[in-house]
Amino acid sequence: MSKDLASLTLGRRPEGRTLVTASWVVGHKDGSHRLLQNGEVVFENGEILFVGHRFAGEVARRIDFGNALISPGLIDLDALSDLDTTILGIDNHPGWTKGRVWPRSYVDAGPYEMYSQNELAFQKRFAFGQLLLNGITTAAPIASLFYREWGETIGEFDAAADAAGELGLRVYLSPAYRSGGMVLESPGQIVPIFDEERGFQGLNDAIAYIERQHGRHGDLVRGMLAPDRVETSTLDLLQRTDAAARDLGVKFRLHMAQGAMEVDTVRMLHGSTAPAWLAKAGLLSDRLIAPHATNATEEDLALYAQNGVSIVHCPLVSGRGGSTLNSFSACRKRGINIAMGTDTAPADMLMNLLVGLITCRINDGAPHQVRSADLYDAATLGGARALGRADLGHLSPGARADIAVFDLDDTVMAPSIDPITTLVTGGSGKVTRAVFVDGRVSMVNRQVAGIDMEKARVQAQAQYDGLIAKYPERSWNSPPVSEIFSPSYPIEVDTHG
Repeated sequence: MSKDLASLTLGRRPEGRTLVTASWVVGHKDGSHRLLQNGEVVFENGEILFVGHRFAGEVARRIDFGNALISPGLIDLDALSDLDTTILGIDNHPGWTKGRVWPRSYVDAGPYEMYSQNELAFQKRFAFGQLLLNGITTAAPIASLFYREWGETIGEFDAAADAAGELGLRVYLSPAYRSGGMVLESPGQIVPIFDEERGFQGLNDAIAYIERQHGRHGDLVRGMLAPDRVETSTLDLLQRTDAAARDLGVKFRLHMAQGAMEVDTVRMLHGSTAPAWLAKAGLLSDRLIAPHATNATEEDLALYAQNGVSIVHCPLVSGRGGSTLNSFSACRKRGINIAMGTDTAPADMLMNLLVGLITCRINDGAPHQVRSADLYDAATLGGARALGRADLGHLSPGARADIAVFDLDDTVMAPSIDPITTLVTGGSGKVTRAVFVDGRVSMVNRQVAGIDMEKARVQAQAQYDGLIAKYPERSWNSPPVSEIFSPSYPIEVDTHG
């Protein structure tokens, strides 16, 4: 019987029962997590058989991860799946001058795909690899439409499904679609434009995609409808989306209550906030997953609670833009289910948990109303609840063997205290040692099945640089890239070679 990682083959399920042990295991009992010191987890054929101490049965191998935490895999319901363009705006403002909204000149010239189909497929594969490196085992991908011709395509999502199967990532997929987009008519004047028929076609494509892909790759691939944003969706499109989600038995995700431009646009178009507008139409339900709620009113949050809507909290990307969920603890007290998302680079869920902890305490004006475990729950149990998956988000017999192993002996995390508090407040995705998805070895020792991430990073940077070079075409008055994205400090170069 092997006792080391060498007995595992990257990209494959180990044959027979596998027992993994570490100084800490996150078990599950009576609906909540439990910490097991020197605990054991046994799994076979993608299913967890045992969580506890002193397993009495026969096993094919025993792997001791030492001073580590064996955790349920993290669930990311707004998972970055492209080469993130929002990071270009971290220090470059306002957004309308930096290519974040299409200028009228670009729209009139005819928007086009700024990546080839091969590049679109590659960025999904690369992003999925990054998610696995950060201990994320289940993902609902999100990508920007700013550099797209209109919506996402069937072809790139067929490639995404295959990438998920090859890398070993559990995904909820379908191409994003929309009825409209935001256009910059003049400096600071942003207005919506609509092409509803194009939105209907996108929905039909997404339905056909789900019918064809749902359950593939050993059920790693499932469907989720993804209208892009509430301000660029018509009521008819959302009603048809809700009906389709009900008929297909899937969830649908809609970004709303997330920004001033959206709030102002929806009030102009519909005379209320987006959640209130959808509530009047009967479109709030437990089928709906709604990032980010950072601009939600008290009425909006009450409507979410009354109708079983799940929030996806993405504190890092929100905080970078100057907004927060107000507040995580208040939403929990209302009974709102909160899941977590990354939504930006780095795709580091642990970093998001720390930022979420800090911003909640700032909003609450006190530290005692939220604990590290509350954020960890959101990234595991909350995500599973939003998806309607009782077999994900926890380690217990009968659950799927989606497991992340986090090192606790990293020098930056010394001294270590409670393992969850240590991981949330001092960890990062870089301490992820191994990832199993449905019992398969998807990542071990920073190597991801099906992709060489070091080589892929070089390709990703070259592809990203090519995209940035096109930004003048889609920025107001077409300034050079050096003016759109200025360096932190003046750059000096060696002019004498």
